[in-house]
Amino acid sequence: MTNNLVKKAITKVIKQNTSMMILLFITVCGVVLTSLVPPQILRLIIDNNLVPKNSDKLLTLAIAYLGVLLFIGVFNFMKAALLTILGQKITLEIRMEMMLKLENINAQFFTTNESGTIVFRFTNDVEAINSLFTTGVIGMMIDCLKIIGIVISIWFFSATLGVLTLMLLPVIYAITRTFQKKMLQAQIENRILVARVNNYIAESFKNILMIKTYSKERYMEENYTERLRDNYETVEKVNFYDSVFSPIILLIRAVIIALIVILSSEQLNYLGISLGMVAASIDLISNLFTPVENLGMELQNIQQAISGVQRVNDFYNEPEDDGKDNSLYFADIIPQREEFNLSFNDVTFQYEQGQEVIQNINLNLNAQDKVTFIGRTGAGKSTLFKLVMGLLKPASGTITINRIDVYSIPNREKRKIFGYVEQNFRMIPGTVADQISLQDESITRNQIEDALDFVGLTDYVETMENGLDTQLTNDTMFSQGQQQLLAIARAIVMNPPILLLDEITANLDSITEERVVSVLQKASAAHTILSISHRLSSMISSDMIVILENGRIKNAGTAEMLWQNDDWYRSHISLQRLTWN
Repeated sequence: MTNNLVKKAITKVIKQNTSMMILLFITVCGVVLTSLVPPQILRLIIDNNLVPKNSDKLLTLAIAYLGVLLFIGVFNFMKAALLTILGQKITLEIRMEMMLKLENINAQFFTTNESGTIVFRFTNDVEAINSLFTTGVIGMMIDCLKIIGIVISIWFFSATLGVLTLMLLPVIYAITRTFQKKMLQAQIENRILVARVNNYIAESFKNILMIKTYSKERYMEENYTERLRDNYETVEKVNFYDSVFSPIILLIRAVIIALIVILSSEQLNYLGISLGMVAASIDLISNLFTPVENLGMELQNIQQAISGVQRVNDFYNEPEDDGKDNSLYFADIIPQREEFNLSFNDVTFQYEQGQEVIQNINLNLNAQDKVTFIGRTGAGKSTLFKLVMGLLKPASGTITINRIDVYSIPNREKRKIFGYVEQNFRMIPGTVADQISLQDESITRNQIEDALDFVGLTDYVETMENGLDTQLTNDTMFSQGQQQLLAIARAIVMNPPILLLDEITANLDSITEERVVSVLQKASAAHTILSISHRLSSMISSDMIVILENGRIKNAGTAEMLWQNDDWYRSHISLQRLTWN
């Protein structure tokens, strides 16, 4: 069963803001009704005061006219304010529900959706939904009511003029929509081309040394000129449609006004209405153009919003992590960190009905075992680590700790069990201490200091302005090697029994690599270590080396055993030794 997040959020906001919704209804009625009053007062002034030249009640009508205009402004202000407030409440509710969903969504979702796509759903799609409520449905309702009110008012003056007005509506709408579509298409093309120009400039500056080295200035200039010319042509289209549309509308309005005056003249008197009615009809028909023009834009906003609603609801209906046992705690899973069993039981995994990345993995590890996984790129090593941490669920088989499925372990307990260090350290906004604790309030200051001391960064951090409380403003405050040491501190701060190391020295120079490896050797004394490594120099002492090939275990054993019976391992190590020396 699918859940409609947008409907749920709008319904919740309406229920929580009933009085505001009633006030909005009154305001909308006020906007529509007051917009129809000024032409009627104008008719009374002309027919009762100006034509017979009677000043009786003229001042009263003039004050009433100004008062109605004031009320129109007040109602429009209230409408805009209420729609903005309610729209922001709906936006907040949708984003909060989406964030809760994000916390529980299956990790596999992030393997098939880029971060930019996800951010787009939280920003542009939700803003489109906001416009659906503020300038879409409500705006369309107001404009439709205005059009109906104008047509009825004109019909009371003259049935003939009412018929002419009804015939005029589709003409105005057709012209308006034609120009709006043309302008939108040109604006979209312009945005695309502006992005191309900006991207080209950025790429040119980024590669300026290469351009100068290979004397490609002329080539870059020609390409830049071509992009500018394309952009200029689309800007010209936008300007043309924008400049032509207004005169056409003004011309149509002038023709209609002239037609009404001619048909109401004493010579023809075809409409049979008074001079005041003529003035009021001209005013009403002039006011007819604005809501008709707005309808086209509102339809466009609604169409865009509907696609946003669909994407947000699709996100909200993504599968969540199921099978979590919230009654499990670290002490229940690993009562004694010196004695536990990590078992891979015929584990198979695939992404989105694709080829199997992991196939029939069977391993049995004990506490404080040291295992290194090696193999060609794409063999499934990093995926295997995500399965070990319970981020991904096997298609078949299980990975268990003391016979407890790791996928069933609640997320709140995983950091106490697993410490994960990957190739690139990702900083978060905050202090040096925050980089280690990730702002987890359960981690004490002493734990942070101990982790920092363990990796040997205490002296460096003490040289900073505020020590552990120094705010990190950019990545350059720590070198790449120091960032990897911070990553290790982040992984061990809660002293988890299992450490997973994913090719963490791949981007380091030999001296920094040696320092990181020495820290890992120290950490290996009290932890179960699962590591991925391609380089001989970064391998820590291992009880077992597992060779993965096409998602399967090709061979496994000690380094001595594999040197004796595995040709691929022997050639791989020999080549690395040759390169290393």
